[in-house]
Amino acid sequence: MSTYELLAGLPLEVEGYALDGLEREVSSDFVRLSTLVRLRGAGEEGIGEDVTYDGLDQVALRDAGPSLPLAGSHTLDSFFRRLDDLELFPVEPVREVSRRYRRWAFESAALDLALRQTGRSLAAAVGREPEPVRFVVSLRLGEPPSLAPLRARLSLYPDLRFKLDPTGSWDSELIHALAATGAVEAVDFKGHYRGSSVDQTGGPDLYRRVVEAFPDAWIEDPDLSRPEIDAVLHRSRDRITWDAPIHSVADIEALPFPPRMVNLKPSRLGGLRELCRAYDHCRERGIGAYGGGQFELGAGRGQIQYLASLFHPDSPNDVAPTGFNDVSPPPGLQTSPLSPAPAATGFGWGD
Repeated sequence: MSTYELLAGLPLEVEGYALDGLEREVSSDFVRLSTLVRLRGAGEEGIGEDVTYDGLDQVALRDAGPSLPLAGSHTLDSFFRRLDDLELFPVEPVREVSRRYRRWAFESAALDLALRQTGRSLAAAVGREPEPVRFVVSLRLGEPPSLAPLRARLSLYPDLRFKLDPTGSWDSELIHALAATGAVEAVDFKGHYRGSSVDQTGGPDLYRRVVEAFPDAWIEDPDLSRPEIDAVLHRSRDRITWDAPIHSVADIEALPFPPRMVNLKPSRLGGLRELCRAYDHCRERGIGAYGGGQFELGAGRGQIQYLASLFHPDSPNDVAPTGFNDVSPPPGLQTSPLSPAPAATGFGWGD
């Protein structure tokens, strides 16, 4: 039986829902807005988090309020098919990919509610035991780049490991200083973003210097459409991982060569069916997987930690506790690996 089939038939009673806005300044120099979706029914509540990045989309959702006709008796699968017939955005989203993010918010809330109503945990429903979650901290070093954000975190948490975003302004001195810390586990070149605040401008020389300086680091999302970069990375293909291009199993199959590792972000895959298909696909083909975050501010962060604990606990999961994304992380945060903290019922983690 597939992973999705273990969940699809769960009964679900929906009476209504509510929306709660969240806001926080995070380390990538922007104010993050997200919205909690609270589905309610049969005396229980299920929570999901909309991680759509554009504030205009978040504000429009909150202004529209809980206007979708979701009430009724469903299974998880029939509820998801109900969502197929609804427009989840009161106005056209700024970015098309945001439709996937919002879809995940409603589907994860429904999964949480269905499990709570049946008195089961996600781990029990899929027949897996939660395991400690190894994580890295995703970090940008600012412009002009500085070691300060990394050093500030290492001063409090000396065993922390990082996924860093190289940029065209990284010079050789900075790269060598970063390598000397021994704390860099992955480098994310953001080579598949266009028209965003994180677009990568570095050329083959940056790739060469970074790849040579971090010979054991994973290389995420290089721009292999540029032949000169493909040539630089040809001997390092076993270290290349993929994130932004992965929206479906079909996207994994369409990669330029079979990957050793891919980043399976639930919100980017957009729905439980495709997420479960991706887990099964990678397991059957011996492809490693790790989880990635979207600057979740609420329940969504714990949920991706929960999924990591069940499906890929020992990978370089980009699911660090939210406090590590603060401009100045506080002391006392949980360190890697995270101890399993599944809720007794539902899709909650740490509650």
